[in-house]
Amino acid sequence: MTRHGEPRIPPMRPMPARRATIVSVLDVGTSKICCIIARLTPRAVGDVLPGRTHHVDVLGFGYQRSRGIKAGQVVDLEQAEKAVRLAVDAAERMAGLTVESLIVSLSCGRLGGETFSAGFDLAGKEVGEADIQRVLDAASQHSVEGDDRVVVHALPIGYALDGNRGIRDPRGMLGQRLSVDTHIVTADPAPLRNLEICINRAHLEVETMVATPYASGLATLVDDEAQLGVACVDMGGGTTTVSVFADGSLVHVDGFALGGHHVTMDLARGLSTRLADAERIKALHGSVIKTDADEREIVAVPSVGDDDVPNHIPRAEIVEIIRPRVEEMLELIRDRLNASGFAARVGRRVVLTGGASQLTGLGELARRILGRNVRLGRPMGVAGLPDAARGAAFATGVGLLIYPQVAQMEVGRSRHRGSYSANGGYLSRVGQWIRESF
Repeated sequence: MTRHGEPRIPPMRPMPARRATIVSVLDVGTSKICCIIARLTPRAVGDVLPGRTHHVDVLGFGYQRSRGIKAGQVVDLEQAEKAVRLAVDAAERMAGLTVESLIVSLSCGRLGGETFSAGFDLAGKEVGEADIQRVLDAASQHSVEGDDRVVVHALPIGYALDGNRGIRDPRGMLGQRLSVDTHIVTADPAPLRNLEICINRAHLEVETMVATPYASGLATLVDDEAQLGVACVDMGGGTTTVSVFADGSLVHVDGFALGGHHVTMDLARGLSTRLADAERIKALHGSVIKTDADEREIVAVPSVGDDDVPNHIPRAEIVEIIRPRVEEMLELIRDRLNASGFAARVGRRVVLTGGASQLTGLGELARRILGRNVRLGRPMGVAGLPDAARGAAFATGVGLLIYPQVAQMEVGRSRHRGSYSANGGYLSRVGQWIRESF
């Protein structure tokens, strides 16, 4: 991922068009590390769906409680490496395969994005394949603001002819000027490099990195939502990330270091109990909506000392500790969406996913604070997942399996910090396709 010390995200290799391929992914989170190995088999021509060119069948699955990770970034290399090894080993044993490289999730590094337009004059001629490549090359010359950011994704949003935007494929059209709008997702390089070092120490290679909000959206959104405009909110253990999709494309990402682990910390402090017990209480009794029965339902809370007698408290007290933190997270989401300028593109649709989204009553509270229709999103379109991995907590891992099917849409990244370029010319891409497919 580096050249002369400069960090970059390696581009995804093209998917074989006519044969199955094995893909391995690693979701590195604050609360869990998950490895999934799957076989991607090309769909029949008439069976291809938007963004789903392959069937995905899970072969191996490994899950490990996260260690050495805080807010999505590595804080203890040795502990994080050990957790990665255990998760990958479990997936390898189940699949009967050996993993060499991985597609890795990325939620650290202050993810952010910007959109820009690049183009050139056509002089009234018909748009051809060479012109498409030329305008993407023009887009590749754009540098991100500042030298301390690295490009994670570069996604063409749409083409424009003579200022008329929203054109999906301009080939064969006539015009004076062709341009393309591109959304780039960037991050701080140091956390990315540390994550790569951790994975390399486990004798594994990083094939590419995918921003968590993008992966979660790929796994949980239906086509109509992505087309009409929607915000996908992934509420993880240490971070909450937001992605906005409109006209079928990713147009905005954001994130902040608050998540379900902060709720657990609040419970541990408020109830004077261990973190493990606080996590169990949150999972079994956690809610953000108080009911009449909560005053009558009594919950036993283990004390910090082994010899201490457990405390018995009404469930309502647990709700009173959890709710303020969740309200803070939802208010931050609302305020950041409004400040981003994309609130109108989102419309009235929000999808919540991630482990922390499973708190009882969260959907109702989110509708009240966000002022939008809210549904809970679970990963879709993957066969063979264990029952324990079909919930919202594993949306990012499933999204990483879907990503290779849409990776070719991106403008390739160059070897230079702060910029990116197209992955070769049309002929070189055809040559690559022939080598991969036959």
